[in-house]
Amino acid sequence: MPVTPTKAMVLAAGLGLRMRPLTERMPKPMVPVAGKPLLDHVLDKLAEASVEEAVVNVRYLPDQIIDHVAHRIRPRIIISDERNEVLGTGGAVVKALPLLGEAPFFHLNADTMWIDGARSNLMRLTEAFDPARMDILLLMAPTVSSIGYSGSGDYAMLPNGALRRRKENQVVPFVYAGAAIMSPTLFAGAPTGEFSLTTIFDQAGKRDRLFGLRLDGLWMHVGTPDAVQEAEKAVLAGVI
Repeated sequence: MPVTPTKAMVLAAGLGLRMRPLTERMPKPMVPVAGKPLLDHVLDKLAEASVEEAVVNVRYLPDQIIDHVAHRIRPRIIISDERNEVLGTGGAVVKALPLLGEAPFFHLNADTMWIDGARSNLMRLTEAFDPARMDILLLMAPTVSSIGYSGSGDYAMLPNGALRRRKENQVVPFVYAGAAIMSPTLFAGAPTGEFSLTTIFDQAGKRDRLFGLRLDGLWMHVGTPDAVQEAEKAVLAGVI
C-alpha cells in the first residue's frame, strides 16, 4: 500500500544571497513569481496532495513569512523558529522532527517550482515511495530540459531508480528538484547543531536506500532575479 504523507517540512530559512537585490528587504520564499510568492506555489502543491500540516522553518526576516502564513488553513502551518540559531538544512529537520511525527513526510525547498505534467508529481512520489526498499525518494529533474539551471547535475539514476551521486568532474543527467519523501528513521543518530541534508542523502546512498523519481513536467531553478523572469515566462505561456 502506498504511504500517503499527511505532514511536510518546508525549508524557508535561507538568506537568498544570490537573489539580491530582491532579497534585501524580503526573504526568498516571499519573492513573487507570476503573481504569488514562491512559498505559496509550494504550499498550494502540498494542499493539492492532501497534506494537512506543514512545518515551515524561518530565520531571515522571519516575521514576513510568519505573518503571511498565519491564516492559512490548507495545509495548517507550524513555524519552526530558527532566528537565534544556525542549523543548516539537516539540523532544521532534526529540530522539526517532534512536529513531523513518526510517519514518512514530504520535504520541500520553499524556492522550488515546477509545472506538473499530466499528474501531480507529489502524488507520483507517494505512489512510488516504498518504505521497505527506500528511506528517501527524491524528485529528480532532467538537467537538459530545466529552466534556469546550468550546473553539472547531482545524481545519475539506475533503471530501478537508485541514485548515484555525481563525482568530481563528472556530468550527470539529473538534478534534485527540491521535493522528496523521507522517513524520520533517517535521522536516528544524526548530529546536533548545523549540518547539511546532503550528509543524510549520502548515508542513505551507502545503504542503497536512496532513490529518485523522474519529474513529469518542467522544473524551474529560481535562484537569481533573472531566473524569476524566466520562470514567469514559462508560467504565463499557459503551461501551468
